[in-house]
Amino acid sequence: MSDFLYIFAKKFKMGFEAGKIKDFFIQLFKDVARTVFILFRIMIPISIIVKLLQMMGVVSLIGDALFPVMKYVGLPGEMGLVWATGMMTNLFGGIIAFLNISQGLELSIAQVTVISMMMLVAHTFPIELAIARKTGVRVMAMFSIRFIFAFAFGFVVFKIYQLGGWYNEPAVLAWRPDISADNSLTAWALAELKNYGLIICFIFCLMLLLKVLKIIGVIDLITKGLSPFLKLMGIGKEVSTIALVGLTLGVVYGGALIIDEARSNPKIPKKDIFYAMALMGLCHSVIEDTLLMMALGATFNGVFIIRLFLSMSVVFLLVKITKKIPDKIIYKFLIRKVKHKEINLNPGV
Repeated sequence: MSDFLYIFAKKFKMGFEAGKIKDFFIQLFKDVARTVFILFRIMIPISIIVKLLQMMGVVSLIGDALFPVMKYVGLPGEMGLVWATGMMTNLFGGIIAFLNISQGLELSIAQVTVISMMMLVAHTFPIELAIARKTGVRVMAMFSIRFIFAFAFGFVVFKIYQLGGWYNEPAVLAWRPDISADNSLTAWALAELKNYGLIICFIFCLMLLLKVLKIIGVIDLITKGLSPFLKLMGIGKEVSTIALVGLTLGVVYGGALIIDEARSNPKIPKKDIFYAMALMGLCHSVIEDTLLMMALGATFNGVFIIRLFLSMSVVFLLVKITKKIPDKIIYKFLIRKVKHKEINLNPGV
């Protein structure tokens, strides 16, 4: 351990020999400010719109539309409202809807795993699709990928468990979050401000960590380690580390880093960005979100192992298929050309 710390300190010191620490932090704060501005410019107006749609009952209408199709994944129709809430708000919104609606339904472990899988793949659409658009991915393409495969993944899990006769026993909640009875706009606004504060802290810590890891050479090691695996999938090394961030932390943070990286390195292949965003869309926040769903009664093999395997398989096939499609069609349906002003920090743009 002491040898590791010595090597770490030595590389860290060498990394700053070419520049001053002050310049490092000035640039860090600029990068964080630019990234946070980009995210908040997307998130704040969309959050307000979504809240208004909730108050108008639009989410309930979407849930009613999904009611009849839930039987194809072995779920009661009421779970359509749970999924719709997760898609229109966020994962926690879906969890709260699940806790309220699932009472009295006596769902099995298999059923909880299915709805958990569907929520994990398809949630927070208004914000996460807008972020995907900023990276250069067309909204309808990302929506289609996440919505269709959320249902497909749920169907696969349902059939696997049904054929094996597994997990038919009633699900047991290992954790029930405190649900505030205050539904006022003030409570909602305070919760949103808290979330924005946490996002700023996350972005700062994440970008600081990535810069330090880059200085001491860890990023290069990670890239080299992931390159053969991601190369097999067809994802370029330029976005390999960011794809890893998205897998572990989520689309918001991975997408924010891709936006920042695209600004500083416009030569990154647009297809690689699309593949990375597709992978992150299907499988992200694998630690936190997996634990949340397991606390609701879902199985680890369903929401982690099967999800990860299916996501990587889909992206692998997606890469193989799109490689054979002319770029003209790719840019028409999957990728949009991002103008530089879209990722500029200037608030007047």
